[in-house]
Amino acid sequence: MASSLRELRQRRKSVSATMKITKAMELIAASKVIRAQQTAQRALPYTRELNRAVSALATHASVEHPLTTPSKQVRRAALLILTSDRGMNGAYSSNAIKAAARMRVRLEEQGVEVKRYAVGRKIINYCNFRQLPITRSWEGFSDAPTYANAQEIADALIEDFLTPYEDGGVDEIHAVYTRMESMLTQSPRVRRLLPLEVVSGVHEIGEHDIVPQYEFEPDPETVLDELMPLYVRSRVWFYLLQSAASQLASQQRAMKSATDNANQLIETLTREANQARQAEITQEITEIVGGASALAEASAE
Repeated sequence: MASSLRELRQRRKSVSATMKITKAMELIAASKVIRAQQTAQRALPYTRELNRAVSALATHASVEHPLTTPSKQVRRAALLILTSDRGMNGAYSSNAIKAAARMRVRLEEQGVEVKRYAVGRKIINYCNFRQLPITRSWEGFSDAPTYANAQEIADALIEDFLTPYEDGGVDEIHAVYTRMESMLTQSPRVRRLLPLEVVSGVHEIGEHDIVPQYEFEPDPETVLDELMPLYVRSRVWFYLLQSAASQLASQQRAMKSATDNANQLIETLTREANQARQAEITQEITEIVGGASALAEASAE
């Protein structure tokens, strides 16, 4: 019984130490996710104005640009997959990997070759374990990306997109990231990054609406050459920020669940230890009473 009681106390001590770690990780993730959301909010005005400029240029100027002209035949596509560098964040990485796998199957069913561009150690380890080829990979900044990281990734994608097919280039670029809907909901998304698809707005011009007149200096081609790389970088930057916030929110939720489970386990172990201690005391009292009775009978004889 003493051995069982000692084991229960050791288990309770171990679970208590683990609960302190998960609680600390929960608080750290909670503070980081707020900063990640604030960073995403600060980047929105620039992204919004850049999208308007690109839309206006593509709509009001009849310019055929390599980044906006769809290929007549899609033979090879790039798949940018964003996951985390570390675990302990629930199903965040696995959901993104599953979405990427479904997109890969869809492309291959259409006869399209897929090149993988991996961001995060989880997708890198996943591909290496299954011996899946990776064209380019980046790691070490999944929870705190910078614009320099987005620029490096975007420039590599643009370079491969502009490379001819015969030299290993791609005809399309798709990105798989996780969109943060709320602190409780993060959903993986698949978006086509290149070629840029211009969608006409649904707003109809009214009788009293003022139609803006655009003038492009020095010419639409030059302006588009400057804007398109900035647009791609801003989209990758947006995907990185959304994925980072989703990762931290998922980690906070996972650590809170782990802390609650550890607390319940501690209560169960405490109850079992108390029961074992009571049984031990009862046995000791029984042995004392039995010994005293034996001595009393021996004295009476």
